[in-house]
Amino acid sequence: MMKENRIKNKLQEDILPAGKAGKLLSIYFTAGYPNLEDTVPIIHELEKAGVDMVEIGLPFSDPLADGPTIQESSTTALRNGMTTELLFEQLKDVRSSVTIPLIIMGYFNPVLQYGVEKFCKKCAEIGIDGLILPDLPLDVYLEKYESIYKKYGLINVFLITPQTSEKRIRAIDNASDGFIYMVSSASTTGAKSGFGKEQMEYFQRIASLSLANPQIVGFGISNAETFQAATAKAKGAIIGSTFIKHLTQNGVHKIADFIQEIR
Repeated sequence: MMKENRIKNKLQEDILPAGKAGKLLSIYFTAGYPNLEDTVPIIHELEKAGVDMVEIGLPFSDPLADGPTIQESSTTALRNGMTTELLFEQLKDVRSSVTIPLIIMGYFNPVLQYGVEKFCKKCAEIGIDGLILPDLPLDVYLEKYESIYKKYGLINVFLITPQTSEKRIRAIDNASDGFIYMVSSASTTGAKSGFGKEQMEYFQRIASLSLANPQIVGFGISNAETFQAATAKAKGAIIGSTFIKHLTQNGVHKIADFIQEIR
C-alpha cells in the first residue's frame, strides 16, 4: 500500500473558509548549484525557513523553458559534475531529516536516458513526491507512463499557460492528481517587476473554471508584491530565478532572509 503523498497532504492543509486559503510558497533551485554539494543543505535551509514545497531542478544541457538565470545555474551545475545518478546519491537519506514535499523538475530526456521506470522507482525509494517534466506531452504520459507514476506513488505536474485552450486545461485537470503549474506568461522563466492587466485577467479566468486541482503560479514571481498578486486567486506560487540570484550573491546561509522578505 503506497504511503499518502506529501504534496496532496500539503495542498489540503491551511484550507480556511471564505477563500482565505493559506498560500503555499514553493521554491525552485538547481541541484548542484552554486556548488556540487549544496543540494541537500539548500533543502534543509528552505524547510527551516518555512517553505511549503521544494522543486529540485535536474540540470539539462538544453533547458528550453528556462530563462538566462536558470540556464546559467544549469550550465554551472553540469560543469560542477551534477548527474541524475549523483542527484539520487545526494538525496538518498534526505527523508531522515526533511518532511516537506519534494519534487524533481527537469526535462524528459535525462529521465528517458536513465529509464522511466527505474527513475520513478528511485524517486519513490528516496522520498520524492512528484515530477515536473514540461516537455512530456499529456497524451504520451497517459498512454505510456501514467501507470508507472501511479505504481510508485508519484504525482505528475502539468503546466498551463495563458495560451492553453480551455479544452486542454480540462484534459490536464482530469489527468492531474495534485496541482496544476500555472505559468504566468508565455515567456521563459525569470523575475518580472509585476503582473499586468492581461496576467491578472488570466488568473481570474482560470479561477473561474473551478478546476478540481488547485493551481500554483510560476514564472515572474520575485518579491512579496508579486507573490501576493499571484496567489490572490491561486493556491500558491513558485519562485525560481530570483531565489537562484539570491543564492549566487549570498550562498546557502542567507536563505532565511530571502524567504522572510517574500512572506
